[in-house]
Amino acid sequence: MRDRLSSSMLTVAIATAAAGALVSVPMTRASAQAPAASVTPPAPALTTPWGEPDLQGIWTDETDTPLQRSPKFANQEFFTEVQRADLDKERSELLRRDRRVERGTELDVAGAYNALFMTQKRTGARTSMIVDPANGRIPPLAPEAQKMAGADREFRLALLQATETCRSKSVACSGGKYDPTPSPRIAELPPRYNTARMNRHDGPEDGSLPDRCLTGGLPEFGAATGSFRRIVQTPGGISIFYDVGQGQGWQRNIVMDGRQHLPADIRQWYGDSRGHWEGNTLVIDVTNFSPKTDYQGSRENLHLVERWTRTGPTSLEYVVTIEDPTVWTKAWTVKQEFTKQSDQENRLYYEPRCIEGNYGLPGLMRGAHAEELAFAEGRGPHPATKDNATDFVGVEDDPLQ
Repeated sequence: MRDRLSSSMLTVAIATAAAGALVSVPMTRASAQAPAASVTPPAPALTTPWGEPDLQGIWTDETDTPLQRSPKFANQEFFTEVQRADLDKERSELLRRDRRVERGTELDVAGAYNALFMTQKRTGARTSMIVDPANGRIPPLAPEAQKMAGADREFRLALLQATETCRSKSVACSGGKYDPTPSPRIAELPPRYNTARMNRHDGPEDGSLPDRCLTGGLPEFGAATGSFRRIVQTPGGISIFYDVGQGQGWQRNIVMDGRQHLPADIRQWYGDSRGHWEGNTLVIDVTNFSPKTDYQGSRENLHLVERWTRTGPTSLEYVVTIEDPTVWTKAWTVKQEFTKQSDQENRLYYEPRCIEGNYGLPGLMRGAHAEELAFAEGRGPHPATKDNATDFVGVEDDPLQ
């Protein structure tokens, strides 16, 4: 994956001056002549010039909150200030740490991403983004989803069984066991369309979606590398741009004219978003996902109901209910709070393009095929004995999880 700093620079033009600014209230002559210190500026009207609630701007979450609540916090919905301070101290000690295993070993070389490459924000107030169920955990999987998840996990562990990862009982081989004989399953197709890394590079589809410059899509809750959303409104239309991952940025357009969803046989990478206003809240119903997308095991049957509400001049609340009866036993709800970022300071940014500079995936494939050729010629070990899929070296357990 190319370095983000080498991205082409793009000047972002805010849609229109009217669309990009809050409505202002003109000063009276008296207030204009009064001493500056005695003037209380009027609160901005959080509506667009055409009268809709104004959600526009660049938004990001400025604290770290895990998606699921750690079992050690049970039914505690919010941290105490003492707990937050203790977690901040404990987590800060992980920064810039570069734990090494035996120098020159495969696991040592695999530890490419240590804490130096990760961002860290202050611990958030909530113990989980999930607010329903009350335990802050993703609901149990439905029976068929359990079978599919088990089959997928079994297949991936089979491809790892002959590696040092399983011999050393790494967390990446949890549930598997070491066998020095490469698994015959290495030539099999995965149980379903692959979206994550596996220990094989026979073709592009063996790579994860991000490795292929694709993104996981919706719902998007950010990651260790950070993310932001840029919302732009026009009369009758809303667009949200997501900057996520290492260049896997993408844009979604919300249909706001009351039309029904697309026919069920038309599937899209980011689903089909249909929005309407309920008071000051933008409600978006999202269906028609592609079977090649994946969120926590949910694919074409994923259904989202999003609620975006401006709660103040610099605050935005996002609540999304996630359901797929073929995957989870009940629907579940996530809440995030975003803070508005400076439009002036972010008027220039590095365009999040991945495809043009993606030398990582072809490099992985070429390296894997070189290892296969070397083994065939008696010049190296069997490729299945090397782990090219996982990387847990130097990554300590986050006490927030």
